[in-house]
Amino acid sequence: MAITSANQLELLQTAEAVAREKMIDPDLVIQAMEESLARAAKSRYGSEMDIRVSIDRKTGRATFTRVRTVVEDDAVESYQAQLTVAQAKQYMANPSVGDTIVDEVPPVDLGRIAAQSAKQVILQKVREAERDRQFEEFKDRKGSIINGVVKREEYGNIIVDIGRGEAILRRTEKIGRESYRPNDRIRAYIKDVRREARGPQVFLSRTDPQFMAELFKMEVPEIYDGIIEIKAVARDPGSRAKIGVISYDNSIDPVGACVGMRGSRVQAVVNELQGEKIDIIPWNEDQATFLVNALQPAEVSKVVIDEENNRIEVVVPDGQLSLAIGRRGQNVRLASQLTGLDIDIMTEAEESERRQAEFAERTKLFMEALDLDEFFAQLLVSEGFTNLEEVAYVEVDELLSIEGVDESTASELQTRAREYIEAQNKAALDSARALGVEDSLISFEGLTPQMLEALAKDDVKTLEDFATCADWELAGGWTTVNGERVKDEGILEKFDMSLEEAQHLVMTARVQLGWVDPAELHGDIAEEENAEDSEA
Repeated sequence: MAITSANQLELLQTAEAVAREKMIDPDLVIQAMEESLARAAKSRYGSEMDIRVSIDRKTGRATFTRVRTVVEDDAVESYQAQLTVAQAKQYMANPSVGDTIVDEVPPVDLGRIAAQSAKQVILQKVREAERDRQFEEFKDRKGSIINGVVKREEYGNIIVDIGRGEAILRRTEKIGRESYRPNDRIRAYIKDVRREARGPQVFLSRTDPQFMAELFKMEVPEIYDGIIEIKAVARDPGSRAKIGVISYDNSIDPVGACVGMRGSRVQAVVNELQGEKIDIIPWNEDQATFLVNALQPAEVSKVVIDEENNRIEVVVPDGQLSLAIGRRGQNVRLASQLTGLDIDIMTEAEESERRQAEFAERTKLFMEALDLDEFFAQLLVSEGFTNLEEVAYVEVDELLSIEGVDESTASELQTRAREYIEAQNKAALDSARALGVEDSLISFEGLTPQMLEALAKDDVKTLEDFATCADWELAGGWTTVNGERVKDEGILEKFDMSLEEAQHLVMTARVQLGWVDPAELHGDIAEEENAEDSEA
């Protein structure tokens, strides 16, 4: 069909109708029409030509023009869309590079194929504009709760109508026993909003811990007003959850405020979460106190914190072990998530046995290494000495403070300890050499003979091998597999090496080998320190 005066206004009417339906700017639709008509014209006049279409926003008249650009003589790539300065003189008086020559060309007849192509271009542009509008609308709503209507289910994923667009609730983000039918109302947490080539851009969740936090914010005015703050949340979706709260007003009980009159507030959240049991716990800056609260309803006898390894040992009465662990380890797992600590739970009897075993082990070590009788070895252990290095290199005054130890005895103890350590070091070094460890690694500062032996057994025998190691390979770490934390054993973990120490050693090795520029390394460290200062 030719673009005639009869259908000129029809173009504008169509554009307005589409824009109204999709809730986008009518000008975007008209631009899409211009592009589609220009594409159709290129198929008629030749794809090498620069054909442009302009639709008058008032009359709807479409004007087809051919544009040619003036370029330098050696820059001509297409004679249909470009011309030299000399060629342009026949069209304009004083042409220069960059000038354009615009000629109007007759409108084209849109055949069936061209019309179909134009339709596809318009639909694509409209779709892109619609998605841009949706992204701009929802990008700032990430982290909030939204109400929607279930449209359909696709492979277990729920497509939700959220008013001006669609969102997706993936099956992994649904509470286990939930099922939905079309037109069911649904409330969910906006977990992420991101640009996608196809499909929904808004991703919902009902299992995210923050979903529960936002529900409490809606039900408890004190949380919304900032009087009470939710400090930590841990969930086993559909089963049980723990939430740590603190009140900044001494007259308001944070737990009581969250529970509400006769449990009305917490019950509203429980109903929304399909009967999920919620433990509301008063938050405390003291890690030990907070952990004792988090392990409720179990009683805790003693807490031992290992700050270096971010671990904590909890001792409970013999009859409280199953309660502390919970069904399938649920209670201790949620408490661990809530506090961010790795928790080891043992009974008082187990702890007593372990302490006795440690005492016996250290006593045996001192007896064999220092050639002492059992009584004297036990005396050293009871005074707090745990290894030979402490005995060998401790200040003499600390040994003299032990009852029955004089200067000669202290000196003899230290001499025996040092001789034993030196013998052990020599044996470990000889073993490492026998396994093939090169001098480049032996002479590297920071590694003990025992460490060299352990590295050699793991086939790390040169400085180059050591420099290729990751910090977690040396010091160990944790990996999350299927939602569960799995321990990665490090080569040097048994020597109490931290991740920071391992990272420092590896980077030092890389600098020595010339793999890393020391200036760049110092620059990165300075940037990190500046970033930390600005955050503080």
